[in-house]
Parts: sequence; C-alpha cells; structure tokens
Amino acid sequence: GGGLVRLARRAPGARPGGPWSSQEAPAPRRWLVCMGVVAVLVASLPGIATLAGAAVLWPALSGADSLGDAVRAALPWLPLAALVGYLTLALLVIGLTRLLATRIEPGHFPVRSAEGLSILYTVRLLDHARDWLFPIYSSAFTPTWLRLLGARVGEGVEASTVLLIPKLVRVNDHAFLADDTLVGSYELGGGWIRVERVKVGKRAFVGNSGMLAPGRRVPKRSLVAVLSAAPQRGKAKAGDSYIGSPPRKLRRTADDMDSSRTYDPPTRLKVLRSLVELCRVVPLLCGVALHLAVGLTLLALLDRSVWAAVLLAGPVLLVAGHLAAGLTLVAKWVLVGRHREGDHELWTSFVWRNELADTFTEVLAAPWFAQITVGTPALNAWLRLMGSRIGEGVWCDTYWLPESDLVELGDGATVNHGCVVQTHLFHDRVLQMDRVVLGAGATLGPNSVILPSSSLGRDATVGPVSLVMRGEGVPSRTRWIGNPIGPWE
Repeated sequence: GGGLVRLARRAPGARPGGPWSSQEAPAPRRWLVCMGVVAVLVASLPGIATLAGAAVLWPALSGADSLGDAVRAALPWLPLAALVGYLTLALLVIGLTRLLATRIEPGHFPVRSAEGLSILYTVRLLDHARDWLFPIYSSAFTPTWLRLLGARVGEGVEASTVLLIPKLVRVNDHAFLADDTLVGSYELGGGWIRVERVKVGKRAFVGNSGMLAPGRRVPKRSLVAVLSAAPQRGKAKAGDSYIGSPPRKLRRTADDMDSSRTYDPPTRLKVLRSLVELCRVVPLLCGVALHLAVGLTLLALLDRSVWAAVLLAGPVLLVAGHLAAGLTLVAKWVLVGRHREGDHELWTSFVWRNELADTFTEVLAAPWFAQITVGTPALNAWLRLMGSRIGEGVWCDTYWLPESDLVELGDGATVNHGCVVQTHLFHDRVLQMDRVVLGAGATLGPNSVILPSSSLGRDATVGPVSLVMRGEGVPSRTRWIGNPIGPWE
C-alpha cells in the first residue's frame, strides 16, 4: 500500500541532509501536530459519508416503532442512501486530494513541512480510497476518476488499483496500469522527502505491483513486469521490457490479437461493458444492507438488555460474515462458473464478469469474512467452495487467489501474508490464465508472487518479496529467493 517507499538509510559518515541536500532538514514540531490533525481528517471521511447516507434514511427510520417497521421503512430508501454516501465519499476524496495538490511540486522538501505533509497524506488518502471506493477501480470509469484526482490520463487507458500522486503523473493513450501498481510515489532520506514527475508512455504496460520511482518513465510500447521496477531515465527505449528489482531486460514478443477486442473496441462493446460494470452497485448495496441489518439488530438487542447485546454481538457478526461469503460464492459461480486455462481479450464479457465477481470478493467477502479468517480452516473451507484444491493442514494467509479454480495447494503448504497466487497475466490486453501448484509442504514467503504455469515442488521454499516467473518449476526440497528468484544460499 502507501508504505511502499524507498528509504535512503544514513550510513556512518554520510551527509546529515541525506542524498539530496547537504543541509540538515528542519523539523519544527508544529508539523507533527498538523500531520495528526490531517490523519484524523482522512480517517473521518467514511464517517462523514455515512452520516450523509444516514440522513437519507433518517426520516423513514425515525417513525418506526419496531425493528420490523424500521427494516420495511428503510429498504425503499437504501439504494438512494448508498448512492448519496458513496458520492459524498468520492467528492471528499477528490476535494482533499486537490487541496493537498496545491502544495506539491517536483523536488525535495523537509518531511515536516507543508509540502511533506501534502505528499505523505495524498498517498495515504488514495491508498485508503482504493478500499473505500473499490467499485470505481479496474473499470472503464477509472481513467476518468484519475483525471478528477488531477492526473493527466490519455484516451483508451486501462487502470486498476493504481496508487499515485496525481499531480505528478502522466499516462499516455492506451497504456495499461495493472493491480496495485505504484506510479511515482516518494523517496525518504535524511529528514527530506523527494518527488518527481513520472510518465507512462503510449501503449506501455505496468504489471501487478510494478513500481515507478520518482522521475522514472516507461517508454511507449514498453513493459514493466509483475513486482518489477521501471528503469532509470535514459536507459529504457521504446518497446523494451523489464523484469525484477533492480530491473533487467526481458525478451518478449507481443501477442498479435484482434484490435477490436483489445485497443479499438466498437461502441457496442463499450456499452455492454458499461452495463456489466454498473452491476457493481449490487455488492455495494449488499454491503450497505449488511451494515444496516447488523446495526438495527444490535440496537434491538440493546433495547432488550445490555448483556443481550454484548453476548450476541459476536454471533450476529458471525452470521453477517458467513452471509457475505455465501453471496460472494453464489456470484462467482453464477457469473463465471469454473475458471479454465485459456486466453480472453479485454473487451469480452468473460473479463467483465470476472471483474464483477472480484468486486463481490473485495466489497463483501474481504471485509466481512476473508480478511478476518486468513490463516484459519474457515478460509480454507471457503476457498475450496470457490473452486481451489486445498489440502489438509494448509496455512493460507491471503485470500488473493484471483482465479480460484486454477490454484492447488498441497497438504501442509504455506502461503504467507501479502502473497499473490497469480493465475493470470494481462499484458497486450489479453487475460491469459493458467494453473499454479504448490506441492505438499511447499512455502511461498511473505509478499511474494508466483505467476501462471508455475509450481513449487514438495517441501520447496521461496523467500520473502520474491517472484516466481511464469512457467518455472521450483525443485523439491530446495530454497530460492529474489526478484526473479535464484538459489538461496
């Protein structure tokens, strides 16, 4: 998330001002107070939006004499209340981002300054916004959203859950920013913070968790692979591909696909995609309805006695969590059925339906169930129902198994926190899906990624923050680490 920054550590004999200045950074304490105030403001935005939505429901609820009356009175107004709350939150995020942008310019500044505060809390705010406003992301509306935040975004751009400083970012026509990309964040060193403009060229691709450090650019038709860093300015040429951190060149041949299903879709497909993506309001409404139902139930219990509310609050939340998980399960099987190996162009209904099913996961199952049950048999059971093959005694500390049917975790396998079992790639605007297998006793280290067509042998270990390349087979009882992986001595 927003914590992905580059730290320049101070070594013995290093300049007191860090890598960008010979001067000690000023550090007035008043800016700590200001940062605390802004932190509280950012954290309060969902509450403010909730109050706006509740104001729509209040006239209907205020006259109710019982829980049943309250539910019947609130239901007709629920869609409008959810829409008002959601739009309020989006407007608050836009407004605060634009306000902070007035003090952001390229260069280095003291961390404790107006510029430092604005940079830090722009990234923090937009990191939270990816969760708060998830249905906006990875959709046809995302480029418009990024423009509203202040980024310069060209035509035909596809963007997922990208994290950026909008004022300093330019994304040219038909570029692609995949899940969890970090486009031009900040660097810290010696009490200073540094930001620079970044650019993603025409038809360039930045893969999942790809990173552009301040001042970097991705030339046109170039690719930065999964969990990889963009090269320094001047070292990259148009059409080059890079993998790893530090980046190294990657041989790659672009797939030749029907452009009407990748870069130049007809109006009919644009309309159909928009209609499918409008259905993302369904999991949003389900989430609001769950909050309302839980709140009203607890109020009814509290009206009976404090002890009833205290003792039954846990079971009520447990039922709500299982209901959210169940709704997500139904949505997955209705929308996409069983995932199978194969390729699907961006402008095909399978891709849109798959993203809609993922919205159910992130908006409903994740906050109500999956995030709470990671590393437990309950999550394993749910993943099995979603289609994954999960063995006995598996420790799975992540729910990020995007195409669940294509994942196999053998008995006693371990998937650590922050890992992505990546069963698809999306370069050249083609969703390419294949299986990922972890053998019995295999371990995937924290914050690591394993790509499609790959496998870990029995009792094999991949260390933290590592990348298992597409099609690689890690031998049994061996240890590997790195991005991309190499022997772990």
